[in-house]
Amino acid sequence: MKVLVLGDGLLGSEIVKQTGWDYISRKKGDFDVDGDLEEMVDLSIAYTHIINCIGNTNTYSDDRASHWKINYKFVDKLIKFCNVQNKKLVHISSDYIYAGSDSIADEETTVPVHCDNWYGYTKLLADGLVQLQSNNHLIVRCSHKPTPYPYPAAWVDQVSNADYVDNIAYYIINLIKYDVSGVWNVGTEVKTPHELATRTVPNASKILSPVEVPKNITMNIDKMRFYLVGQAARNCE
Repeated sequence: MKVLVLGDGLLGSEIVKQTGWDYISRKKGDFDVDGDLEEMVDLSIAYTHIINCIGNTNTYSDDRASHWKINYKFVDKLIKFCNVQNKKLVHISSDYIYAGSDSIADEETTVPVHCDNWYGYTKLLADGLVQLQSNNHLIVRCSHKPTPYPYPAAWVDQVSNADYVDNIAYYIINLIKYDVSGVWNVGTEVKTPHELATRTVPNASKILSPVEVPKNITMNIDKMRFYLVGQAARNCE
């Protein structure tokens, strides 16, 4: 297995930190979503997996063009590239594609309904496009936060399976190493942002979320949890 991470934002940087995998940076100017992937990815290196950690995560931005370009059109280009080059695509999706669905959403039976903004819409469309067009893929639906929590106050009226980025990256890395495929919800127990925040900022204040923020984006994480527990048990045998 030889892995290349696209993007060095919060999640991409953490995955690289924990693994030492190669990466290409948008911040450093050596990667452009409008560019030719074959010119940016060193094809002389036999990468088997490409992790897409690139995304417009400005959730409530009205910049339609940017969300379309980064969250959808780039993914379309990446799917075609991975298919031609015979590489597995690991695509980082979002729990926000469940924002209008039932609570405790699962990968198989829940119909994803996005959160009524360009971020959620384009992430949902890209998620579906990967499932339809990619020859070999792993889709991760998740949410991750900086550690320690970077704000003095946190919401008390939203629930999700989000966790600190080091924990979420750890689970994603293990799914990649076990070479699973398909759609996987990745997270930890249901909690509010305030409950998460107080683990690293004990005196964090309680506040309410803006009206446009979805209040329940919980997922069923049994598939991930039971699989990784089972793999750990087998490794101990």
